[in-house]
Amino acid sequence: MEKISCLIVEDEPLAAEILQDYISQVPFLELKASCRDALFALEVLQRQAIELMFLDIHLPNLRGLDFVRTLKNPPQVIFTTAYRDYAIEGYELNAVDYLLKPIHFNRFLMAVNKVRERQRTDAAVPGTGHSTGDRAHLLINVNKKRVRVYYDEILYFESKKEYIKIVTTKTSYLSKYQISEVENLVDKRAFLRLHRSFIVARDRITAFSATEVEVNGETIPIGRSYKELVMSVLGRPI
Repeated sequence: MEKISCLIVEDEPLAAEILQDYISQVPFLELKASCRDALFALEVLQRQAIELMFLDIHLPNLRGLDFVRTLKNPPQVIFTTAYRDYAIEGYELNAVDYLLKPIHFNRFLMAVNKVRERQRTDAAVPGTGHSTGDRAHLLINVNKKRVRVYYDEILYFESKKEYIKIVTTKTSYLSKYQISEVENLVDKRAFLRLHRSFIVARDRITAFSATEVEVNGETIPIGRSYKELVMSVLGRPI
């Protein structure tokens, strides 16, 4: 089993020790280093290939959130904090997850499984989420063909049980994906999940209320459990 290389950036010794213990229990994780602040973490990132960073938000000298913003090509990030107030900022930075201290092992395992699922999906779909010398795109299977779908043409994704419907400015496609897989693939700064069945392109939203958004003339509902996040991202309607 290929392991995911990990870095802990945590100034609280007990919290770092707990993360080290959790990582040691997961067969597909490999701890490369543990640092007390962002500057030491930067040195590690420059020397080693790190795929996953467990990053405390409240670090000395430079906050974890600000540290990620300084990185041109950051690894996947799971934020850790004792405060609930930073989930939206973490979401904006495309973080994999946001763990609230004290961190329980089952919650930790859920977060790292998201990382593994992202890697598996990327491996199964070469070119996913990357720009291979041209526009960023997805490569999906449609009727036994490989189809390139450009991110900047996507309006929204809609779950159709074991399939996903991808609606673009030109046409629509049906491919065998779960919406959770798509959520892990897309850039959360560009796409917003607002319902258990819908992920929309944020810059394609033309109007919204407390219960729905409009995308290209179509009305898409906002799920009750997603409402607080959506309103935080879009702003509350007057």
